[in-house]
Amino acid sequence: MIDISESVMQALLALIVVGPLIGAATVFLPPPPGLKGKSPQQAVLRHGVLVTGAVLAAAVVLALGFDRDHPSTMQASTDISWIAALGVRVHLGVDGISLPLLLLTALLTFLCALYSYKAPPAGRGPGTRAFVALVLVLESGTLATFAVLDLLLFFLAFETVLIPMYFLIARWGGAARQAAAWKFILYTLLGSVVMLLGLLLIGLRAGTFDMVALATDNGRGLSTSVQVIAVLAIGLGLAVKSPMWPLHSWLPDAHTAAPTVGSVLLAGVLLKMGTYGFVRILLPVAPDGMHAFAPYLAAFAVAGIIYGSLACLALVRRGGGGDLKRLVAYSSVGHMGFVLLGVATMTPTGVNGALYANIAHGLITGLLFFLVGGLKARTGTTDLDTLARESGAALYRRAPRLGGLLAFAAVASLGLPGLAGFWGEMLAMFGAFRPDGALSRPAYLAFTALAGLGTLLTAAYMLLVVRRVCMGAAAPEEGRGAAPAGERGGPPPLPDVRGHEVAAWSPLVVLTVVAGLWPAALLGLSDPAVQHLLAGGTP
Repeated sequence: MIDISESVMQALLALIVVGPLIGAATVFLPPPPGLKGKSPQQAVLRHGVLVTGAVLAAAVVLALGFDRDHPSTMQASTDISWIAALGVRVHLGVDGISLPLLLLTALLTFLCALYSYKAPPAGRGPGTRAFVALVLVLESGTLATFAVLDLLLFFLAFETVLIPMYFLIARWGGAARQAAAWKFILYTLLGSVVMLLGLLLIGLRAGTFDMVALATDNGRGLSTSVQVIAVLAIGLGLAVKSPMWPLHSWLPDAHTAAPTVGSVLLAGVLLKMGTYGFVRILLPVAPDGMHAFAPYLAAFAVAGIIYGSLACLALVRRGGGGDLKRLVAYSSVGHMGFVLLGVATMTPTGVNGALYANIAHGLITGLLFFLVGGLKARTGTTDLDTLARESGAALYRRAPRLGGLLAFAAVASLGLPGLAGFWGEMLAMFGAFRPDGALSRPAYLAFTALAGLGTLLTAAYMLLVVRRVCMGAAAPEEGRGAAPAGERGGPPPLPDVRGHEVAAWSPLVVLTVVAGLWPAALLGLSDPAVQHLLAGGTP
């Protein structure tokens, strides 16, 4: 920690939120001499790296200046009137819940910009300038979602990300991109309309849209019936974005069609906006409504865990015609189910597990989508049957470093102890084992058992992915003096991990290990803030 004045912290947070918007606007201006590359496209991509790098640097400095002794206190807070007639204020701030998500968003967006500098998506329609501008607008909307403390500003930031992601899928996606983009926008917009009604209901009945004041009131100014209606309306909108089964069906199509960068950002940060809304808004603002719906949320979460795992097993089986990118998308349904299960326990243990699993999923699944994108660039396919044939990938032999990274990401995703994926899911199940006292413990014990079954299914399909993709088809043993594989007509080697891939993927590998070995780094931030939030802002 370093000593930074409150005014500088405020300026840093404002820069983090607004900086990408400024970068998106200036991308259409002629590049300054220092950014000119060998081509206009290269200059634009450099601009994206520079802006996202500056935002990441500001986020790191903000984190260094954050007072870790008081993580439950809103820091770097700005609160000024915006629309006085409606009581809407520009209220920004960070605590131990939102700070890790800000850092994750800034990091993943920078890594996407770095990766795109050497591997830009194939252009369709608008050019590179539009691509970089859309990524920056997407980053700004996501960062604002985690930083704003006003319900209407939260809604505006929440919606800001939809249009950029729609165009990233529709213009730079793969096969069936138009249908996937429309499905994404329709599902999320319909959910958002219902969510807006719930937010307006809370703000008008409570007399304020300020999230800190509402959390401190802890629902005392809202009747139980108002809380129940608000949780139902807001929860539906958040559940679509989370994504909760059975409102998840837009996700596999969007991931399969999206370019690599789009998939990384969609899984790494956009899905976190929904679960963050449950923790930041519904748990403290409408606790009675959450108690009414928590068992149903837990049931849907566990159904998502099992459904996602079974879908992945169906995709990975031999002759199933499964797609590796689609499999990773379905795995997100299961992993985010653990996050929702943790939220539904309404206990500090479960909610801390949910927040930890949020970060772990962003790191691990972001890495997985990077790796699948790199694999497709080398082989031209993500079809699992093609990759599993002897003439397919066989990554351990043809590109051993890439195969090793894919195996690492797979075992991290299945929750291997010592890696980031373990702690969040374990804490979510611990929370479900002893839920809030007002909830039915027998029901939650059943949810815990089903979630445990989901971990076994996750291990099964991830190990099958490693077996089929990294090892390929079984080959006869080489006898003594046998000709090398290439001379026997085997598939030629693939290009192994390249320099720009090392730069983009290494931070995710390192952080996955660090978060697995040092969970106190995150839990020390989130736990006091969660305790404070669940207590309604009282010590």
